Amino acid sequence: MGVAHNHAMLSPTADPIVAIATAPGRGAVGIVRVSGRDVAPLARALTGRDLAPRVATYGPLRDADGSPIDHGLALHFPAPHSYTGEDVLELQAHGGPVVLQLLLQRCLQAAAEIDAASGAARLPRLRLARPGEFTERAFLNGKLDLAQAESVMDLIDASTESAARSASRSLAGAFSQQIHALVDGLVQLRMLIEATLDFPEEEIDVLSAHDVRGQLLKLQQTLRDVQARARQGALLREGIQVVIAGQPNAGKSSLLNALAGAELAIVTPIAGTTRDVVRQTIQIEGVPLHVLDTAGLRESSDEVERIGIARAWAHIEDADAVLLLHDLTRAGSPAYAAEDAAIAATMADRLPASVPVIHLWNKHDAAPGAAVPEGGIALSARTGEGLDALRRRLLDVVGWQAGAGDGLFIARERHLQALARAAACLESASAHLAGAAPLLDLLAEELRLAQNALNEITGEFTADDLLGVIFARFCIGK
Repeated sequence: MGVAHNHAMLSPTADPIVAIATAPGRGAVGIVRVSGRDVAPLARALTGRDLAPRVATYGPLRDADGSPIDHGLALHFPAPHSYTGEDVLELQAHGGPVVLQLLLQRCLQAAAEIDAASGAARLPRLRLARPGEFTERAFLNGKLDLAQAESVMDLIDASTESAARSASRSLAGAFSQQIHALVDGLVQLRMLIEATLDFPEEEIDVLSAHDVRGQLLKLQQTLRDVQARARQGALLREGIQVVIAGQPNAGKSSLLNALAGAELAIVTPIAGTTRDVVRQTIQIEGVPLHVLDTAGLRESSDEVERIGIARAWAHIEDADAVLLLHDLTRAGSPAYAAEDAAIAATMADRLPASVPVIHLWNKHDAAPGAAVPEGGIALSARTGEGLDALRRRLLDVVGWQAGAGDGLFIARERHLQALARAAACLESASAHLAGAAPLLDLLAEELRLAQNALNEITGEFTADDLLGVIFARFCIGK
């Protein structure tokens, strides 16, 4: 799918690149990918024949002396009908790391050799690709926009089925289409305003005839809808960081085990067993939750345990939500209650107000008659009581809208910031329009800034340094 860009095609002098395009380690199939200006001579050197475009050809993939490195498939995708928009050669061999390294080395060697037919190097200056460079070239050559390019990485990294589906939707351009529709609406509005600035005597007529206020309100509503969906998508991609905290032996590790459904953390009745952080990713309705079980919070003379407690506080301060666990069987003890109150006070002091603390009263099975304070959840990590209520509460506190999944697309922090900037510009534009004498020149400027912010998402206007940052996070071969 072609995407219109302000970027020129890559210059013919851009170096050709090669990399192993499959994940490290052993697998049934491994791929070595080459992208450049004219890969046909290189393909001939490796396969001993001319390859038909876009047809998988099976045969030996040859070393310099003609002996086969492996038998596999070779595919030639002539420019511009390839992933990168350049000439692309894909070699599909058996997936052992040694075989793929040999093929990679042979590509580099054969590219530098003189081709008998042309008397020149087969593919001059072929080099190893940087991380994300294939996808970067796809973007630069108008094959993908930025939001789609980033969704390639999200699809690779997706930790849940919902996240994978959303990344796939983004790759298909669902997010980009929404952004383009918003930009089109902004352009229409800007044209009206600019025309009005040129003919000031008709100002009021133009504004009312074309319902500029109504159009602006509609754009703001659409943007709010996109923001809500994007935030959901960001949750799917990033997940949320949940920390289980509390006094030793309150049942933190048992709760992690119960949530994850496996014996992950060591559970013993000895206070101070968890000396470091145990991390597990679980999912609730497709949202990844990175749950951290931390060392019990108490004063300790044990040096190792003290380090664990210091780390626990560091993770608590970084959390998106904290599960503060209380032991119902000890709740009546003044010393225990005082320590609990001290932990809660320290938390209130050290945590931002935006981080929710969910109070869980554990071991309800052992103290069935015990009263649970308002807002707390009665829980038994041993029997599973209260786990469903906890899962629902966690989704509530992070703002997850159940059932909204079908229209979601994966968004990144960069996208959320751009959408927020665009929303702020439209808010200012609305204020300029609301007065008795509309400030049209300021209104036009805010609309322009809103459009620029949205264009950053798809990459129509993007600084080169931003591109570098985005694509550097990819893995090599992508």
